[in-house]
Amino acid sequence: MVLRDLKRRGMRQPVVAIGDGALGFWAAVRDVWPKTREQRDWFHKLGNILDKLPKRLQPRVKAALHEVMYAETREQAREAITRFATEYDPKYPKAVTTLEKDADVLLTFFDFPAEHWKHLRTFECDRLILRDRAAASTGYEGRRLTDEGAPDALQAPRHDADQWQRLDRAHLLPLVRAGIVFVDGAQPEGKGGKPKAKAA
Repeated sequence: MVLRDLKRRGMRQPVVAIGDGALGFWAAVRDVWPKTREQRDWFHKLGNILDKLPKRLQPRVKAALHEVMYAETREQAREAITRFATEYDPKYPKAVTTLEKDADVLLTFFDFPAEHWKHLRTFECDRLILRDRAAASTGYEGRRLTDEGAPDALQAPRHDADQWQRLDRAHLLPLVRAGIVFVDGAQPEGKGGKPKAKAA
């Protein structure tokens, strides 16, 4: 109902939505904007995985998961997932399954500009202000739809004040909106005004 109302009021289909594992939210997104891509929230995923492990292991596991989350390329992230599975699956298969089952949607951010990754990996930095401003009326606390026409997408709240800060390298949003897929955060050659390299 909320997403349909946003669409009725003129909000265009977002390129990507960020959220936790709430199935109702994703079902609604797919129903209203079927082409919107899914980026699963890393903050909540980390918590869900750590909950399935003994506390004594959690600092080491968190460091291993950060190798996935902050990898420079999708391939490096996949390699880090494989290392994690190899080490922890024998004793903690539920923790490994929790990571592996959402691996594709956890790594969606690699298809967007690298400067946007910190905004896409998690909505947690936005959550408190968004909760106060919107959640009571929407019922979608913390989840954020990214669209160039929506203020929440272009701007992220600062941690020290109830003010809004523009998305890093916002001038790249028209390229994202045009459907250009970035490769590990880099703009492909020949796309968006970049000349293709000429063959010698």
